[in-house]
Amino acid sequence: MALADELAYMSAAELALLIRRRRLSPVELIDACISRIEQRNPSLNAFVFLGFDDARQRAQAATQTLLSGAELGPLHGVPTAMKDLFGFKPGWKNTFGGIRALKDHVVDTYSICAERMERGGAILLGKTNSPVLGFCGCTDNPLFGPTSTPFQLGKNSGGSSGGSAAAVADGLVPFAHGTDGGGSIRIPAAWCGVFGYKASVGRVPYVSRPDAFGGNGPYRFEGPLTRTVEDAALAMSVLAGDDWRDPAALTDTVDFLGATRRSIRGMKIAFTPDWDIFPVEAQVAEAVATAVQAFTEAGAHVAQVKIGLTRTQQELSDLWCRMAIVRSNIFFADWQARGLDIRNDHADDLPPGMQHWLKIGDTISATDRMRDQAIQTEVYDAINGTLQKYDLIISPTLACMPVANRSDGNTVGPAQINGEPIDERIGWCMTYLINYAGNPSAAIPAGLVDGLPVGMQITGRRNADADVFAAAAAFERLRPWHDSYRIPAGRALD
Repeated sequence: MALADELAYMSAAELALLIRRRRLSPVELIDACISRIEQRNPSLNAFVFLGFDDARQRAQAATQTLLSGAELGPLHGVPTAMKDLFGFKPGWKNTFGGIRALKDHVVDTYSICAERMERGGAILLGKTNSPVLGFCGCTDNPLFGPTSTPFQLGKNSGGSSGGSAAAVADGLVPFAHGTDGGGSIRIPAAWCGVFGYKASVGRVPYVSRPDAFGGNGPYRFEGPLTRTVEDAALAMSVLAGDDWRDPAALTDTVDFLGATRRSIRGMKIAFTPDWDIFPVEAQVAEAVATAVQAFTEAGAHVAQVKIGLTRTQQELSDLWCRMAIVRSNIFFADWQARGLDIRNDHADDLPPGMQHWLKIGDTISATDRMRDQAIQTEVYDAINGTLQKYDLIISPTLACMPVANRSDGNTVGPAQINGEPIDERIGWCMTYLINYAGNPSAAIPAGLVDGLPVGMQITGRRNADADVFAAAAAFERLRPWHDSYRIPAGRALD
C-alpha cells in the first residue's frame, strides 16, 4: 500500500503521535498528502488553492525542530487546510468564495484560526472551496464550480465550508478549517459524514475589522471539521483562547480532551425532530430518531419536546438572509471604495439569489435592523428557555439528503420539502437557529441512507462546550462511524 493511502484515514492525534515518536517525519507526511490531493482532488474539487511550496518549507522546518528536541505544539507537523472565505494567510490568494473579480486577490494578514493552527504546529496545504461570501448552504460558485461529497460524486458537499468537509472525508487532510454564520461548519459535516464543531460565542475569538462587532447578529464562528471527536477536541485546544481584539472573547479555559472521556449518565436531553417548524424528509427523520437512542443507552434521559418557536421557518430563514446580506452590502461597498465595483461591473460573479437579497439589503433601515434583532431574541429565548430544563438539545442537522450539483455555478438546496416551500439557500438547514443564540453546537454523523450521510446536531447551554463534546464522544463510542469512510476511500477518481 502506498504511504499516502496508509496514512489517509489516520486521525490528527495518531499522526501527531507518530511524528513525536519519530516514526514519521513531517516531510514524509506532507509529501504523502500532496500526492493524494493531486490524485483525488480533480474529481472532488475540494481544494481551490494549493500552497504546496509553503507547506514543504514548513515541513522541512518542522523536521529540524523535531530533531532539535525543542518543545513541540500539539499539532506539530500535522497537515490541514483553510477555507477560501474569511481564512487568510499572508501571500495566499483569497477570493471570498469564488468571486471571479477577486481571482488574483492576495492578502497580507493572518486570520485567527490560520495563525493559531500554525502556532500549534499544523501545516497548511492550501485553501478549500466555498460559495460566494458563504451565502448558501451548498458549495458552488462561478469561479471554481461545485464541490461533491466524496460519498457520491455529483452530489453536493454542503456549505459553506464544503471544500474543507469534503477534503477531510476523502482523507486528503485529517482536519480542516471552517467558518459558520448559519451552519457553514455543521451543514457540510452532515453531507460529508464528518464531525463539525461550532463553539460558544467568544470561545474561538472572531476578529473583525474595521467593525469589531461584525461577528454579531447572527453570530459568526471559526472552527474545525474532523473525522473523530478527539481530533476536534485537539484542534479546539489550539484554537480556543482569549484575544483582546474580540469584544466577546471568553477568558476561561475548557478541557476539551478531558470532556471526551466524561460520562453523560444522568444528563437530561431534549430531542426535537423538527424544531417545531421544519418539514423534514422521511429518511432523515428516521435515521436521526434511531440514532438518538444511543444517548439513552449511554445513561442519559431523553425526552421529545416542543421548543416553543412561534415564527414559521420561512420567516426565520428570511430573517437570516436579511441579517447576513447587510454584511455583504458593506463588503461590496468597501471594494467599490477601493475602485472595484463588483455588484455593478461584475454582477455575473454573484449568484442570482444573492443579487435578489442585495437589493433588499439596500432598503433595510436601522429601525428594520432593530426589529429583526427582536425576532432573533425570540429564537434565543426559545432555545435557551428549553436549555433551562435540559442539558442538551438533539435534532437533525439538515432537513434533506444531499442535492445534485448544477453546472451553472449556482447549486442550491430544495425549493420544497414534503410539499412545503422553503428557501433554497438556507431554509432546509436546522443550523442557522443556533447562530441566532450563540450556543455551542456540533454536527455528528448519525448514519447512512443509501450510502449517503445523515447528520445529527447536538446543541448545549451557553458556554457549556464540554457538555457537547462529552455527548458527541459518548455517541461515537456507541455508534462509531469510521467504517463509513470505506465509501469515499473506494470512490471512482474520474
